Amino acid sequence: MNMYQDIFPNEVESWLQKGAQIIDVREPDEFHQGHLPGARNIPLGVLTQHAPSLQAPVVVVCQSGGRSQMASEHLAQVLEGPVLNLMGGTLGWKRQGYRVEAP
Repeated sequence: MNMYQDIFPNEVESWLQKGAQIIDVREPDEFHQGHLPGARNIPLGVLTQHAPSLQAPVVVVCQSGGRSQMASEHLAQVLEGPVLNLMGGTLGWKRQGYRVEAP
C-alpha cells in the first residue's frame, strides 16, 4: 500500500515538474472562488468514481487541508505512485503569497 506524503506550498512546483497533476477536492463553488493554477476540480464526494482515471503523482488540495487529507488517504490506496497532500490547503497557499486562478 502506498502512503501519502504531506507537502508545503514551496514544494508544489518541483512536483509539477515531475508530472504531477493538482486535484482540488472542494465543491465547485469553492473552486471557482480561486484555485491553484492548473488544478482540476474533483469534489471529495465523487472522487472515488474518478480515481481510476487519475495517474500519480497527484497533489491533492482543499480549502485548509482536512478534506485533502481524507482524499489523499483514499488515493494512496488505489494509485501506484506518489500522492501528495498540500498542507494548509488553498488558504495556506494564498497566505504564502502564491497566486490563484479564478474564472
